[in-house]
Amino acid sequence: MGTINEPNKVKFFFGLIFNDGFNIKEIYELLEKKFNNKIDIYSQVIDFSFTKYYNKEMGENLKRQWISFETLLSPELLAEIKVETNNIEDSYAKAANRVVNIDPGYITPANVILASTKDFSHRIYLSKGIYAEVTTIYRKEGFTKLPWTYPDYLCPTATNFILKARKCILDKK
Repeated sequence: MGTINEPNKVKFFFGLIFNDGFNIKEIYELLEKKFNNKIDIYSQVIDFSFTKYYNKEMGENLKRQWISFETLLSPELLAEIKVETNNIEDSYAKAANRVVNIDPGYITPANVILASTKDFSHRIYLSKGIYAEVTTIYRKEGFTKLPWTYPDYLCPTATNFILKARKCILDKK
């Protein structure tokens, strides 16, 4: 029989999608305050041209960025953090349309996990209506595509961000 141990701490991050004119710095400050954690890595802001899924709700000329928290946390916080980021999205919505999408997840040395409110064959229920999925896994110096990996998580901006965040985890061990 295996021994039950506390899980290793993980590096939480947020995938942000927002309107071109939106002041994303407000979200940085709100996330730092809400979760009492400092943002330590900011990816560059890129055009979100991977899909038009959000265009009807959020408009054209969307931007994409990833940010991460400095202090490592317990992975069991993922559902709670997703509920909070949904509340933040709702508080900024205009006429029931989001102007910012905040998708939390976490990075371990082995994988990237995303939270979702949607159930699917490859997602596992956590709690509070939240599911988790392994979005990509680390193999041989890089992250590997899975059948359901979102294309933006494989672009150079995302992979550079994830590798930098992964290195922070390894440096803290």
